[in-house]
Amino acid sequence: MHTKNFWENIKTNAYKSLNPIIFLLRKTGITPNGITAIGLLITSLATVILIVGAELGERGDYRYIAWFGAVTLFAGLFDMLDGSLARATNKMSKFGALFDSVLDRYSEMIMFFGIAYYLVAQHYFLSSVFAFIAMIGSIMVSYVRARAEGLGTECKVGMMQRPERVLTIAITAILYGIISANVGEFKIIVDWLPFPFIENISIFTIPIFIMAILTNYTAIQRLYHCYKTM
Repeated sequence: MHTKNFWENIKTNAYKSLNPIIFLLRKTGITPNGITAIGLLITSLATVILIVGAELGERGDYRYIAWFGAVTLFAGLFDMLDGSLARATNKMSKFGALFDSVLDRYSEMIMFFGIAYYLVAQHYFLSSVFAFIAMIGSIMVSYVRARAEGLGTECKVGMMQRPERVLTIAITAILYGIISANVGEFKIIVDWLPFPFIENISIFTIPIFIMAILTNYTAIQRLYHCYKTM
């Protein structure tokens, strides 16, 4: 309960800090749906950075993933702004909520596509598999909630909701870049493994592996919650 309150306080303070930006956006006349669409475009730009890195960059070049993380984090700001702007301008609507949810799903799948593309192209095949599994879990976390609420049951239990997923990926991508730039290349080799046990990119890929487990666990947790509730 205390942990939940802690995260709720962080969210509340984060949204309060956006008030000056909301005030400026109200002056521009841009709609909440417009903000949502801009967020999707910025996420797509982050994915393009990874694809360019996959095709033109060398294995171990941390810059592409670091820039991907920074742009993804910036895109996450728009995900917070659209709902706040809708409330501030009294433009909340059922279609707006649907539009936001649909573009959020597209945004997340585009993000994971870029990650998997980069990892496959740079020969991190096992990590790309976990990225795909994490994408499945992420979609199912959202789907179980949406389907449950469509049947009249509230379903917000569990961890690894969308803000946590996006923040985890963005922050670890940036950390990978910062640490690689300052420490240089490092590897831990285990003789019986055909690939390094730990290396720089593990800062980015190990959290994806953990996310692959936790997202699918959360989806099952929500399904079990619905079973008990229904």
